[in-house]
Amino acid sequence: MERNIYLSNISLEKAIDMYFERIKDFRLGTEVVKTHEAKGRITAKPVFAKISSPFYNSSAVDGIAVVAKNTFTATDRSPLRLKEGKDYIVVDTGDPIPDEYDAVIMVEDTIKVSEDEVEIIKPAIPWQNIRQMGEDIVEGQLILPQSHRIRPVDIGALIAGGVFDVEVYKRPRVAIIPTGTEIVEPGAHLKIGDIIEFNSRVFAALVEEYGGIPTRFNIVKDDFEKLLETVKKAAEEYDVVLLNAGSSAGREDYSKKVIETLGEVYIHGVAIKPGKPVILGRVLNKPIVGIPGFPVSAFFIMENIVKKLVNFVQGYDIKDKKYIEAQLSKRVMSSSKYLEFVRVKLGYIEGKYIATPIERGAGATMSLVRADGVLEVPEELEGYEKGSVVNINLLKAEDEIKNTILCIGSHDIILDIAADLLAKKGRYNLASAHVGSMGGILALKDKETHFATVHLLDMETGEYNRTYIRKYIPNRKIAIIKFVKRIQGLMVKRGNPLNIHSIEDIAKKGARFVNRQKGSGTRILLDFELKKLGISPRDIKGYEREDYTHISVAAQVAKNNADCGLGVFSAAQIMDLDFIPVANEEYDIVIPVEYLELDGVKKFIEVINSEEFKKELDRLGGYDYSDLGKIIIE
Repeated sequence: MERNIYLSNISLEKAIDMYFERIKDFRLGTEVVKTHEAKGRITAKPVFAKISSPFYNSSAVDGIAVVAKNTFTATDRSPLRLKEGKDYIVVDTGDPIPDEYDAVIMVEDTIKVSEDEVEIIKPAIPWQNIRQMGEDIVEGQLILPQSHRIRPVDIGALIAGGVFDVEVYKRPRVAIIPTGTEIVEPGAHLKIGDIIEFNSRVFAALVEEYGGIPTRFNIVKDDFEKLLETVKKAAEEYDVVLLNAGSSAGREDYSKKVIETLGEVYIHGVAIKPGKPVILGRVLNKPIVGIPGFPVSAFFIMENIVKKLVNFVQGYDIKDKKYIEAQLSKRVMSSSKYLEFVRVKLGYIEGKYIATPIERGAGATMSLVRADGVLEVPEELEGYEKGSVVNINLLKAEDEIKNTILCIGSHDIILDIAADLLAKKGRYNLASAHVGSMGGILALKDKETHFATVHLLDMETGEYNRTYIRKYIPNRKIAIIKFVKRIQGLMVKRGNPLNIHSIEDIAKKGARFVNRQKGSGTRILLDFELKKLGISPRDIKGYEREDYTHISVAAQVAKNNADCGLGVFSAAQIMDLDFIPVANEEYDIVIPVEYLELDGVKKFIEVINSEEFKKELDRLGGYDYSDLGKIIIE
């Protein structure tokens, strides 16, 4: 069987230009919609005012309308008395001004002397406090140009200018076809090998956000004839077709062949990572995009190609990315062959943004949820060094990031609970990057986080955390906020089928172990216990296998991908595992003293001292919070 190959590996910008040049003759028709329903629509032609706004001279204030020249003699020493009906008329804001008057005096600047007389002590200036006809919009004036996305404020201007209907491009009807033998609908009974299909739901939400009208098709299995039939039907009935998965070059990747059979493939393969295997083509004269199946790859194709396509067919060139400068908290390596999209967490520390890279896998869906921005590493670079100042494409509002307290360090589920409680209070958020306790200490040393969560055991003294603070942050005044004491132990399947009761048993029974990453407090604890027992790490099957959170280690055991792992009691409870205690440890918050005065940090400390938070600790179990909130200055 002949294997598919990529037709191209060109840059993203060049690919888009080439593709849009090929489909430039494809445009949607137009329609007329009510102006008040036109938010987000693209104007099909210039829109001109039909009337002036205001269309008459009107008062800008409450007061009296006068003839300005008749008031010129008024002074504070010689007040001028005016009579209603003869010298002035009373007007309110918005009232029309008769032609014989040319100024309005505010009511506050008049002195009432009788029912129909007032005095003034300074003259009026011609046209003061009068909104002249056409002051805002003049009849015949251009309100909006062609190919303009209508905003809420534009709707107000259009209506004020007498435009109650507007001609816009039709919104593209976008067919979304999920494919794959392994994918199943949400709610289906799951068996090994099944993958819940969710990409198409994400696509539909994004297409709607981009200004299109999405329609999701039922899942089509990896069958060439069925795919051919479905794509043909979609191209006949819709304006744009999105074909998800099957865009690569595997045995059951039929997207390229289907598109070639019904139309033409213009581009197969773009120099981006993730997202390289994208297909750009045309079927029955309709644009079609073959999108990779990995969720992160798919998202970046949607954001960087489909978003532009949905707008292009409406005659609109979208350029809405917002960038900020940020300092990288760690080195980023990349291939020089691709434009790579690296997801980052952002914090605003001492007047500058700090960007911390997070998971980079094409299937790491949660990395998109957790990301605050994206670092775009150009294809001609091999990455950036730690401390580099880079441009970050924002995924969240800048104010939201500035009101975020950043925690880098060791993860525990109680951090997520604290973050939720803090968000409920409004204004401030807590964001955490899980790089282990040592990573947190180093982030504090380099002023790249507000605080770190750590549980670092000194293998010589048995003391927690303070040794590392003194060693790595000697020239900065640091506070330890006591958080919790927690039980670390071995997590095994319910019923303990291998009869594991100690760390020694892991080595003796050849149990499959899943470890934590280098620099994590849990890894240091394991090494301490192994050294104490005289056991070599080489004797632990899976010692080099790393995971980044307690809950993910527990999940590996629960799903039988490992026989045991070291973690906290709460993670074992959540995953319904048996738990063999190994040690009690101190899980603390380490923070520069000056940050204790930050309003967001104060709110966070309020949260962890609250009864609501303590109830959550009791519910999870395995936590001693008797010293919670106590502050120790190093």
